[in-house]
Amino acid sequence: MDKLDLILEKLGTFENSFTTLKDDVSSLKDDVTTLKDDVTTLKDDVTTLKDNTATLNNKVTDLQLTLENETNRNIRTIAEGHLDLSRKLDDALKVENEKEMLIIRVNILENDVCKIKTKLEIA
Repeated sequence: MDKLDLILEKLGTFENSFTTLKDDVSSLKDDVTTLKDDVTTLKDDVTTLKDNTATLNNKVTDLQLTLENETNRNIRTIAEGHLDLSRKLDDALKVENEKEMLIIRVNILENDVCKIKTKLEIA
């Protein structure tokens, strides 16, 4: 009977090990299920990120086109207008400078005429 008891004891140990193994496999199955759920969630998040990135890329492209086609042209047009204004101002200042020089010249000539009149005793 010793051998039978030994065999039964070994079978009991084997049964305990098998039960532990079943529990571990069951736990692994639960973990795998959790991982699958997490991966599914991650896939959904990545899909959402891809969609958001595509939308963002479209918006950036639209913004670049607006800058190139509208804003830059408008700035160039305004700058050209300011260049014309600057030229006109320079022309107006030239005339003003010439006017000032003529006024100074007339004043000098008037003074000279007064001196001449005084010397000739005409005035």
